[in-house]
Amino acid sequence: MISTADFRNGLVLNLDGDLMEIVEFQHVKPGKGGAFVRTKFRHVLTGRNLEKTYRSGERFEEVRLETQNWQYLYNDGDLYNFMHPESFEQIAVNKDLVGDDSKWMKENEVVQLLFHQGSPIKASMPAHVTLTVTKSDPGIQGDRSSGATKPATLETGATIQVPLFIEEGDVVKVDTRTGGYIERV
Repeated sequence: MISTADFRNGLVLNLDGDLMEIVEFQHVKPGKGGAFVRTKFRHVLTGRNLEKTYRSGERFEEVRLETQNWQYLYNDGDLYNFMHPESFEQIAVNKDLVGDDSKWMKENEVVQLLFHQGSPIKASMPAHVTLTVTKSDPGIQGDRSSGATKPATLETGATIQVPLFIEEGDVVKVDTRTGGYIERV
């Protein structure tokens, strides 16, 4: 158990059965009355934000989460199969744990799995991935200086907006958080 005096950014707490990460906190000591702590949380699984205020000295249950790198093997319907690169242990997780990151995953890529009490609770991709463009319409000649974009389909099936000079077969770097084009590799 920890108290409000032990709060720090990134700490994960169990609040009414939900795993909540502290994003920001502020100790306040008013001139009159007892001290309190204003806290901003982010739900570990859903990303939902929450703000709460606690009296100074309240106690909470700290949660230990472990992040491990696993290699993505293949998709089998609703299950995504991963392998630990050192022990070669394989694990299948539900598509709900992978979420929208599945559109950036290609076979043999390293993915971070978040574990709580020995079982995976969330999968997340690195901030940037490198993928090959499999389908892209040609750009219109003479329209390259306007900063215009066109849709391009990547090897994973995801569609993003790319500059007009990108062609089929080009390798591009993509930001997995926003789904935006970064650069041609």
